[in-house]
Amino acid sequence: MVGELKAAPDTLRARTAPLFPGLAAALAAVAVALAVHAVVPMMPAMTIAVVLGIVAVNLPGTSALCEGPLRAGLNFAGKHLMRVGIVFLGLKLSLGDIAALGWTTVGVVVALVLLSFAGTYALGRLFRLDGDLPLLIATGFSICGASAIGAMAAVRGTKHRDTVLPVALVTLCGTLAIGVLPLLMNPLGLDALHFGQWVGAGVHDVGQVVATAQTAGPVALAAAIIIKLTRVVLLAPIVGVVGVLERRRHRLRGNAAQSVAGAAGKVKFPPVVPLFVLGFLAMILLRTSGWLPACAVAAGSTAQDIALGAALFGLGASVRVRQLFKTGARATVMALCSWALIAALAFGAVRLMGP
Repeated sequence: MVGELKAAPDTLRARTAPLFPGLAAALAAVAVALAVHAVVPMMPAMTIAVVLGIVAVNLPGTSALCEGPLRAGLNFAGKHLMRVGIVFLGLKLSLGDIAALGWTTVGVVVALVLLSFAGTYALGRLFRLDGDLPLLIATGFSICGASAIGAMAAVRGTKHRDTVLPVALVTLCGTLAIGVLPLLMNPLGLDALHFGQWVGAGVHDVGQVVATAQTAGPVALAAAIIIKLTRVVLLAPIVGVVGVLERRRHRLRGNAAQSVAGAAGKVKFPPVVPLFVLGFLAMILLRTSGWLPACAVAAGSTAQDIALGAALFGLGASVRVRQLFKTGARATVMALCSWALIAALAFGAVRLMGP
């Protein structure tokens, strides 16, 4: 008995020890990303984290480390810390702020997300992208970037390596938005309020929204954030719907397998909504309740930045640029088409929202 108790910590230590080097590298990258963002606010910390990961795995001096002793920890960060970050993302949302927009605006935003999702998914099919790529890209582009991709991948059971390309594409297009959209503000005749609404409705990741909207001042930034966070709320219902469909598909497949193999063949069904998405919803309700002091909300925001930053560094450290150019050319063109489509839909939505 004593031997078993002693063996348990040893086993746990043996399993977790390979994770430490990669996790330490990911956390160091987050520190660098946050420092660069503090000096250059136009550069979102999460985007910097992805870029640092891509650079690390493609430089001759560090690529061997990323594929060797750091790999286990980087993969752990890309999968599990992403989920932690999604949970803390809920603390940014208050249902009261969304209700203050009015039902018309909320309805327009919901319609925009559904159209963006359907349009991007259709483009993915049109470009004949493989596997879950159309679904993951549609989720990331229409809702909230890499966080949404991670949530959808969990429901679908998508392998970690298959989330790398969608994350790279959502980072690429979101970074383009930071440079391109402010240049279109005056030609399109948008004032600060409408520009902020357009950015919140059309840019993918929360950090990218902030970086783009702040170029037009505090009015644009406030409008962009509230519209964007309204889109983020839709993460749970859309993931839930896909979870129901996925569970039904597994059930039908399982019934067919059992009819052949007999009652002994048990099938494991995927969750309708993953636990971390339920945690995301719980955090929204907690923030809405008003029970949390400002310091707790700020601490949650910091935890989200650290977890998501480490996850995105881990995902970025899986992007081999040469392989990306070979296998991701069609996906890149498709993503750029989706980016233009969503920007156009968002512009139309802003006009429907009115003054």
